Amino acid sequence: FGKSWRCRGCVARGLSQRELADLSSVSIRNIQMYEQRQNDINKAQIDILRRLAKVLGCRIESILEY
Repeated sequence: FGKSWRCRGCVARGLSQRELADLSSVSIRNIQMYEQRQNDINKAQIDILRRLAKVLGCRIESILEY
């Protein structure tokens, strides 16, 4: 799979985990756990996915892992 969903979107936008957390109002711990695959991003609440997608400038489908 290569880089995680956050890395792909944030590298393109130049965002750190902290910046993504602040801009999306998703806790930095949640972002870390999704990135480390300790929590399944596919099971995240739709509101969290919407906020992350908005900040990353992508579709929700781009965040989900298949």
